[in-house]
Amino acid sequence: MDEVDHQILDTLIENARTPYTDIAKKLNVSAGTIHVRVKKMEEEGIIKGSTLTVDYQKMGYAFIAHIGVYLDKTSMTKQVIADLRKIPFVTIAYITAGKYNIFCKIRAKDTNQAKEIIFMIDEIPGVYRTETMISLEESINDKKRLMHMIFGDI
Repeated sequence: MDEVDHQILDTLIENARTPYTDIAKKLNVSAGTIHVRVKKMEEEGIIKGSTLTVDYQKMGYAFIAHIGVYLDKTSMTKQVIADLRKIPFVTIAYITAGKYNIFCKIRAKDTNQAKEIIFMIDEIPGVYRTETMISLEESINDKKRLMHMIFGDI
């Protein structure tokens, strides 16, 4: 990967829907060059699909909580993750080492709905207990800083 690849990634991280022709103009290369390089990064697994960022707050789901999940037995992890997938308000779940077996992020309309979601999680077979932290503000959500640091180290 070289500086052109870095700039392509930088642009696509900012807006995955940026047309290749726009990226090509910005980098003074052909659109074909952008296409070939993106395809190569996809084949190498550097780029995995593209994402759309939704403003959940504008959709009425501004309440965010993080939930640490303690399990009866670690052998129940896969089944608990499968059950968490059935709860659409659970937007992220990590299997973790340390204090919790699983760490989740949920989105809700308000505290009452969050309480109901937490009760749903507590009722999953194998969940011993949960610990909830309410998110007051998302202060850092930066997909580019680490990439810039990585490219700076090359």
